[in-house]
Amino acid sequence: MSDRTSRRAFLGKASLAASAFAAPMILPRRVFGANDRITVASIGVRNQGSGNLKRFLDAGVDVAAVCDVDSKVASDAAAVVANRGPKCLVVEDYRELLDQKGIDAVVITTPDHWHARMTIDACNAGKDVYCEKPLTLTIAEGRRMVNAARKNQRIVQTGSQQRSSDEFRKACMLVRNGFIGDVKEVLAGIPDPNHPGPIGPDEMIPSELNYDLWLGPAPLRPYNSKRVHYNFRFWWDYSGGQMTNFGAHHLDIAQWALDMDSSGPIAAEGTATFHPQKVHEVTETCRITYTYANGTKLILGQGQKDIPEGVTFIGSRGRVEVTRGKLKSDPPELATTPLDSSSLIQLYRSSDHTKNFLDCMRSRELPICDVETGHRSATVCHLAGIVARLGRPVRWDPKTETMTGDAEAQAMTDRQYRSPWTHS
Repeated sequence: MSDRTSRRAFLGKASLAASAFAAPMILPRRVFGANDRITVASIGVRNQGSGNLKRFLDAGVDVAAVCDVDSKVASDAAAVVANRGPKCLVVEDYRELLDQKGIDAVVITTPDHWHARMTIDACNAGKDVYCEKPLTLTIAEGRRMVNAARKNQRIVQTGSQQRSSDEFRKACMLVRNGFIGDVKEVLAGIPDPNHPGPIGPDEMIPSELNYDLWLGPAPLRPYNSKRVHYNFRFWWDYSGGQMTNFGAHHLDIAQWALDMDSSGPIAAEGTATFHPQKVHEVTETCRITYTYANGTKLILGQGQKDIPEGVTFIGSRGRVEVTRGKLKSDPPELATTPLDSSSLIQLYRSSDHTKNFLDCMRSRELPICDVETGHRSATVCHLAGIVARLGRPVRWDPKTETMTGDAEAQAMTDRQYRSPWTHS
């Protein structure tokens, strides 16, 4: 039986389980260093990458190397590591890390356009991977990542940390166990774009930045500070805006609650607006409606007054609204319903996303946001981006992962890499 088939069979059984969730042991155990300590390398150590580096240090791992295409950022990260213990290796090109025998895993916190290539290369080199969300830049990249993880028997955790927060798990438990009745509609609200403003003239490349390596597989463009570092997420070459940034969080929770971690919607339609002066490329507002095979509607809203930020589940007998640190329900007593009963479907429980990854590295159980799950949630995000850019509906087959009867939309499920980078 294939890993993919085993995962599907497991999820099917989990939906009917009357006992606490126990992830399957699907991968062979591996031996770590002295005292069973895990050694990692951090790739991308600016902003969220710096936060991830500190979280892994706090979790008690050894950080053997840091990698960043900005030498100043890399140097600052290395100083953080040195303050906690031995000095680490500092490199500019992530490929220098992959042959290091003592590195058990890599933590990838780069712009989205790098996630797939780095994850696949790390899996092929025998490393486990923690990769930030959104997992991919395109739908097709995700399937290639899943294939690489399964072929090489690697643990790959998607950095969708909301799955390890109690309020989101509880909301999904209430939905999955029928406390709000039949789910009629789900609302997912994402924030407005926070781009810094007009892009202005192109600039000289800073001496500390290897801009060609920052671009990597993305198209060659002149350097502009309002396209790089945090600002990457407002340009289609590197990201999908808030649709993939916060969409990867909230649409992921919707997928979890709807028991769609190995599937997805069958259609998407809607509208979007873009900045009139084109200070960035991604959407200013959107209202995208997804339809699932059972008729449930999921509406992604940006700049929509009737869709609050977070996720709202509307059922035939009640309503649950969840966002970070807050869970509300109608009727109100639903929010305080005990959910530990053995008679209920129990969902995967994790209280710490980083620790869950490290625990799964040791046990070889699938993590709470496995690569397949991250790929499926990212797919929902990308469908919205395709609808927004085409300005018309699409039909999606989640089994074959193809667009139905739409060659133009199908072409948008993948992108060609800039030479010399390739998909495999």
